[in-house]
Amino acid sequence: MVTVLSVGDLVLDEPDPASFLAPAAPALGRGDLVIGHVEVPHSTTDVQVSTDVPAPPADPAGLTALADAGFHVVTLAGNHVYDAGEAGVADTIAHARAAGLATAGAGPDLGSGRRPAVLDRGGLRIGVLSYNLVGPRESWATSRKAGCAYVRVLTHYELDHASPGGPPSVYTFAEPESLAAMADDIVTLASEVDVVTVSMHKGVGHTPAALAMYEQPVARAAIDAGAHAVFGHHAHIMRGVEVYRGRPIFHGLGNFVTVTHALTPTGNDSAERADWARRRVELYGFAPDPDMPFYPFHPESRNTVIAVCRFDREGIVSAGFLPCWIDDSGRPVPVSRSDGGEEVADYVARIGAVAGLVADFAWDGDEVVLPGVGRRAQPA
Repeated sequence: MVTVLSVGDLVLDEPDPASFLAPAAPALGRGDLVIGHVEVPHSTTDVQVSTDVPAPPADPAGLTALADAGFHVVTLAGNHVYDAGEAGVADTIAHARAAGLATAGAGPDLGSGRRPAVLDRGGLRIGVLSYNLVGPRESWATSRKAGCAYVRVLTHYELDHASPGGPPSVYTFAEPESLAAMADDIVTLASEVDVVTVSMHKGVGHTPAALAMYEQPVARAAIDAGAHAVFGHHAHIMRGVEVYRGRPIFHGLGNFVTVTHALTPTGNDSAERADWARRRVELYGFAPDPDMPFYPFHPESRNTVIAVCRFDREGIVSAGFLPCWIDDSGRPVPVSRSDGGEEVADYVARIGAVAGLVADFAWDGDEVVLPGVGRRAQPA
């Protein structure tokens, strides 16, 4: 039996990155393969090319801290991967690999970004693919430009009443060509390995429970193509879980370690940062906890989990998650069922129900399990 663990966003942009990972390291150490999503470049370059909220590069030492804490693979397909340009992409990959981490989702061109990480564990070959489903487009790789693998999502606005300028209905869906490219990657990988996992950077940021129209169809398309599990991130807040064809879709694993002052304005250091602080309140209805200037996220985002999937030669055996709580120091701390775990699990169940997701939860010690996952639950 091989255990694969996965967590959500990782931003290690504060001193002593290892200290933020320490409480979770024993739990991560129980995984045969541990996956995390690195949200920002790790580089010493001072180049910034982002058209989004500025995300300066983090210290490459943060990647070593990830490896020391038990991570084996970092996915890189995300909206900030190109914030430091081609040098930032190249440096992040080089520093990750120097630390002993495999990478997926980004590279010097699109072909490299679509290439999976493949690792052997317990007699199984496990492949990891990574795709970005959000902007800015500058983050996307091309045949001649560095960046990330992606699935392009289209947005359509339609007024449903006779008031020009009024609030529209919003429809989102994957552009067929890039969705087919993702499916082709999965089919190809599934023919070469025993287990396929797909990481997706997707969703509506900082908003409790929301699931955009495109998210479920794209995640299910990955399962239909042969993925054994889908791990979502990007929204910086948890999303619900569903079981589809006997396989788990974690629509958003939320934050894991996301510590940075980059989104906290101090004086007039960045007009873009100050503007973001204003828009954050207008768009999402919250301001960060002033006692946690290094954690500029929604208060509900302190609920988080470590996804757990177990495999053997016949496929997926079980799936679930370990509840965690982000403490006042910004550290994700695994919590037992009786000491906060019930509350985290109830939160995940509640936001999933609001989004219309179907998944039953049960407990096995301090781990939440998904009874619908496994070969017996899959249709012929």
